[in-house]
Amino acid sequence: MTAEELEKSIKSGQAPVLLDVRSGFEFKSGHIRGAIHAPLVNVLKATQAASKDKDDLLILICEHGPRAQLAKVLLKWKGYKNLELLNGHMAHWRQSGRSVKKGQ
Repeated sequence: MTAEELEKSIKSGQAPVLLDVRSGFEFKSGHIRGAIHAPLVNVLKATQAASKDKDDLLILICEHGPRAQLAKVLLKWKGYKNLELLNGHMAHWRQSGRSVKKGQ
């Protein structure tokens, strides 16, 4: 999903479930409003709490991509079917001037 598409869906109130798999420090330093902190080591537990339906659209977010890719593989293995990564990841989101929420 592109940053533009995600931003539109957030503004329209139709945002998918956003799972931010970065560390606690990274998440607190700035995340997309509405994102759920789901560090890679706890991504399955956080996903189960955030989404009751394995068909829900889940957007996986990390700083540059590798952790989101790993989370995608794990969640797909656990039966989640509708997984996407944020194109350009958080690095692109910030560089393009989009807003971030700091703290929890």
